[in-house]
Amino acid sequence: MSVTTTIAEDESLEAQESAPGEARNASPEARRARVKPIAAQRVLLVAPPIVLAVFLLVSWYLSTATGSVPGSIYPPPRDVFAALADGLRSGLFLSNALVTIQESLLGFLLGVIVALPLGYGIAKSRLFAAAVQPYLAAGQAIPAIVIAPVLVLWLGYGLVPITILCMLVVLFPMVITTALGVQMIDPVYTDAARVEGASGWSMLVHIEFPLALPAIIAALRTGLTLSITGALVGEFVSISGQGLGALVFLAKDQFNAPLMFATLIILAGLAAVYYGASWSLVKLADAIY
Repeated sequence: MSVTTTIAEDESLEAQESAPGEARNASPEARRARVKPIAAQRVLLVAPPIVLAVFLLVSWYLSTATGSVPGSIYPPPRDVFAALADGLRSGLFLSNALVTIQESLLGFLLGVIVALPLGYGIAKSRLFAAAVQPYLAAGQAIPAIVIAPVLVLWLGYGLVPITILCMLVVLFPMVITTALGVQMIDPVYTDAARVEGASGWSMLVHIEFPLALPAIIAALRTGLTLSITGALVGEFVSISGQGLGALVFLAKDQFNAPLMFATLIILAGLAAVYYGASWSLVKLADAIY
């Protein structure tokens, strides 16, 4: 719901900013009057998360400064930021983050290769959907933390089982969203395309794919963000000791709460980078279509 609302608000701002020809020829006073509400809307978009972050940071500081929460459980901000600075300076976070990024991106790409054709097949064939959907639902019902040891047993430790686990984590939502997007295509467009001689590959490329593209982009954005979860779960059961998930486990075993919280901040930042990068898919689709 929040993602949809954000997309709608950004599209509304872009629509207001792309003025028609007569607006571009307006006087400077009219332009300034038009820019003011746009700037106010942008402030309203940015201000709430900043205010919430400040409130949480102040609450965090006060709860530790007053001693109401033990520092071993909930470390004070200065200790966490000191551990964060030390990890960034030494390259500890960078080296482990690169491992997690590699695992998550490979799992995401593998999920895209499997999920898009699978979702299209489910949308186009009732027989195929009846055969595949029960297994998809069953696979989604099994937690990833349970699947991870099985993959390690079959494939050993390393990059391969973690990549496959990432793929399994992102697969179900990407398949369902893609299938929904294809199913929601208005038959009027496909019928008109068939009258014009479109069929098979030309129908898919020129009609079905562009019309289902908003749902496909939503599936890709969801899968990209979820891929971090798959990488972390795989690192939890791996003995390689590499990756941000392994770093969290190491901090837990050492009772190093500041390092654990600092790693969580890095993970939150990485998820934000992934989410922000996924907007490039929207811009790319707008540029192409």
